[in-house]
Amino acid sequence: MSQRVLREETRVIYQMGTTITLKVAHEDPAWLLTELEGLLLDYEARFSANDANSELMAVNHAAGQHPVVVDPELFELIKIGKDHSCAADSQLNIAIGPLVQKWRIGFTDAKVLTPSEVNTLLPLTDPQQIHLNEQEQSVFLAKKGMLIDLGSLAKGYIADKLRMYCQQNQATYVLINLGGNIVTYGSAPNHQDGFWRIGIRDPQGARQQSLEIIKIKDASLVTSGIYERYLKQGTSVYHHIIDPKTGFPTKSDLASLTIISQSSLEGEIWTTRLFGLSLPQIMAQLTNQSGLEGILVTKENQVIHTSGIKENDLERNI
Repeated sequence: MSQRVLREETRVIYQMGTTITLKVAHEDPAWLLTELEGLLLDYEARFSANDANSELMAVNHAAGQHPVVVDPELFELIKIGKDHSCAADSQLNIAIGPLVQKWRIGFTDAKVLTPSEVNTLLPLTDPQQIHLNEQEQSVFLAKKGMLIDLGSLAKGYIADKLRMYCQQNQATYVLINLGGNIVTYGSAPNHQDGFWRIGIRDPQGARQQSLEIIKIKDASLVTSGIYERYLKQGTSVYHHIIDPKTGFPTKSDLASLTIISQSSLEGEIWTTRLFGLSLPQIMAQLTNQSGLEGILVTKENQVIHTSGIKENDLERNI
C-alpha cells in the first residue's frame, strides 16, 4: 500500500474586502486550495452586503414587500444572528445595515452622519422586525429600508466551514486567516509542541508589531479592533464599530478584543456582542461563557487576560 506524500502549500488571495491566507498540508494541496477558493466565492455570493446580486441582498431588496426563500445556510446564519441581536446588553445587531451603509467607514465614500440622519435610520435597525419562517426557510424584513448586515458573523461561519472541509478531505494541518479571523487545525509544522503561534497586534504599532504571542491548537482566534478601519475628520476619528443603540461609533476603553474559542463563529459573535461594554462587564460575561477565553487591549495598551489563559500559553520575547 503506497504511503501518502504530504506537501504544504500557501495561497494568498484578496476577497471579501480583505487579504486571505490559506495554508494546508495535503497530498494534493493545490487541489484543496482551489476547492477552498471556490467555497469562498460561493459564500461571498450568498452572504455579502456589498454585492447587489448576493442572496442576502435579495432579502434586503424585498424589505417591506415580501418574504424571500433562502439557502439553508443563509437562513441558519440569519437565525443565529437574530438570536444574538435580541439578547440583553448585546452590541451585536444584524439589522444595523442601514447605519453601516450610510457611514461607509472603511470605504472611500465614508462620511460622518448628523444626529438627524442617525435618528432617521435607527427605527430601521430593530432585529425583532426580521421575521423568519422555519418551514419555508424564508426571511422577511418588515419595514421598507431595512438591511441585514452579516459582517459581524460571516467570516467566522465561513472559516468554520473551510476547516470542516479540510478535515473531511484528510488535510494534515491547516491555517486559515480571513483577514485576522484565524482558525487552526492539526499540529503546527515548525514547533515541537504542535501549537501555532499567533500574534496579538499592538494597536499603537505597525501592522506586523505584536504585543505578545499566544499559542493555540485546533482553535480559533478572532479580534475586533478600532485601529483598522476608521475615518478622520478634522481632529475627530470615527472607527467602524457602530453602537446599535446610539447609531454612532462605539465609545469604549478598548482598542481591541480577542476571543479564543473552538468555533470561529462563536468568537465572532462574542467579540461583537461585548465590544462597547465596560471592561468589568466584558470580563464577567466571558467568565460566564464556557469555552471562551479573552485578551483585552485598552487604548493605553494595557493587556488583560481571562483566567483560562496561562503564562505558558504566551510568548512575550517579541
